[in-house]
Amino acid sequence: MKAGEGKPRMSQLAEELEALESQLRQGGGPKKIERQHADGKLTARERLARLFDPGSYFQEVGLLVAHDRYDGKAPSVGVITGVGVVEGRETVVVANDATVKAGSWWPETIPKMLRAQEIAMRCHIPIVYLVDSAGINLPYQGGVFPGQYGAARLFYYNSLMRRYMRVPQVSAVMGPCIAGGAYLPALSDVIFMVKGTSFMGLGGPNLVKGAIGQTVDAETLGGADTHTQISGVAHYEPENDEQCIEWIREYVADLPPAQGIPIQIAEPRSPMRPPEDAYELVPDDHRSGYDMRAVLQTLVDEGEFQEFQPEHASEMICVDARINGIPVGILANDRGIVQDKKGGPPRFGGIIYTESAEKCAYFIETGDRHRRPLLYVQDVSGFMVGTDAEHSGIIRAGARMVEAMSVATVPKIVLTVNHASGAGYYAMAGQGFDPDFIFSWPTGRMGVMEGESAVWAVHGPAIDKAKEEGRELDPETQKKVEETLATYERQLDARYAAARMYVDAVITPERTRDALTLALRAAIQNPGPHIGPFTLPGALESFLK
Repeated sequence: MKAGEGKPRMSQLAEELEALESQLRQGGGPKKIERQHADGKLTARERLARLFDPGSYFQEVGLLVAHDRYDGKAPSVGVITGVGVVEGRETVVVANDATVKAGSWWPETIPKMLRAQEIAMRCHIPIVYLVDSAGINLPYQGGVFPGQYGAARLFYYNSLMRRYMRVPQVSAVMGPCIAGGAYLPALSDVIFMVKGTSFMGLGGPNLVKGAIGQTVDAETLGGADTHTQISGVAHYEPENDEQCIEWIREYVADLPPAQGIPIQIAEPRSPMRPPEDAYELVPDDHRSGYDMRAVLQTLVDEGEFQEFQPEHASEMICVDARINGIPVGILANDRGIVQDKKGGPPRFGGIIYTESAEKCAYFIETGDRHRRPLLYVQDVSGFMVGTDAEHSGIIRAGARMVEAMSVATVPKIVLTVNHASGAGYYAMAGQGFDPDFIFSWPTGRMGVMEGESAVWAVHGPAIDKAKEEGRELDPETQKKVEETLATYERQLDARYAAARMYVDAVITPERTRDALTLALRAAIQNPGPHIGPFTLPGALESFLK
């Protein structure tokens, strides 16, 4: 079925997304799952299902990472990461999926785990590691072991959380934990090792025999009995996976409470419009205009929508609202044609003009003073260009908007609903500015420009010449034009962005309020500042002095 034939385009994209996600959640497939059960172990997803509070929402982060690489043999690159609720507390999880190449680390596994650690550090919420991994996937070791953001950075983040940030880290070794990977639990606050099925060691029995000629079995070398009774490396020895998960839940329940939340949370209310309305509100043609304010009403609580300067520079929408009772300042791009109140030409929605950049900067700075989290709802094509824009000081105004966003100390969350293009993407809290969470709807399109614009940038002179001469494009140029359009269409797909960790997750409209609520609840556990991948306590204050 083609877009526009029966179902809205976003509905079709959502169905394709759900099919892909369902496939990825199967991990290594039924046979590998059966093998895990035969070994007396739960799968990673079964462990997480027991870890989280019944009926609570789990926002997986990075489910689509590298789904289009390795011939489909590395679903979720062998690790499940995300944020869920454990004994009422928002908690980050990192769970190796042993059904995928024995839970070994692919090149993308490391940045995915680092992203999970950064969420824990940025939000100051507990992180739980469920370890069941054979270590580095040796054929790909060159993309895992070395480099500033190689596997060593996991242990760097471990150490910062443990020594300076006091972010609780809980590790459960529920299978193999080999070589340098053993430092992940060793640098945590507490280690659980499941009796009879877990192993932790800098080298396995084969490596030990090859290195020093010693013959030893795995249980004697580094089993749960060894590390809880002899070495003292591990602290608790549950009988099985089920008991291990239950003990972790009890441990999290006993952790000290989070710092005081700096905002007033109200009683949750239903949204102003049903979330499913978004499927009809966002048009099939990404170039068409639509009512962004109506889209925002599918996200925010009924009766909680106070627009800031609605009649001034209204191509940018700034709203104080609540999502499930949590206050949030929203910046969004209007996608209609906006009349200039000064009598100038109409303005195009999705474009940031000088006045709208100044308006946004003021709104951001005010929200920051009021400790109000910021939600950027992106459908931006860029900043205005041309003589009038340059003469009005668009560069200066744009820089002020970027600076205000960059230095805001409150949580920042991004939701891309359509375009995320050009420098406008940067100004709307692009990934390089370390927002706390980045989500996209299936219709999200992230790139420096659209395919049509790229065609004109590259082949414009040839197209103009053909028009002047009243002829068709020559076959070679026409082929290049079609190839450019096809390449851009593929690279602008939200799933492409998710596969490369440009977004944390692609979510459907009906899941968006749950995702935003969980993200906001996690982020506000840290009163701030939310600047950079992590901030050491007192470091920023000392610098400012």
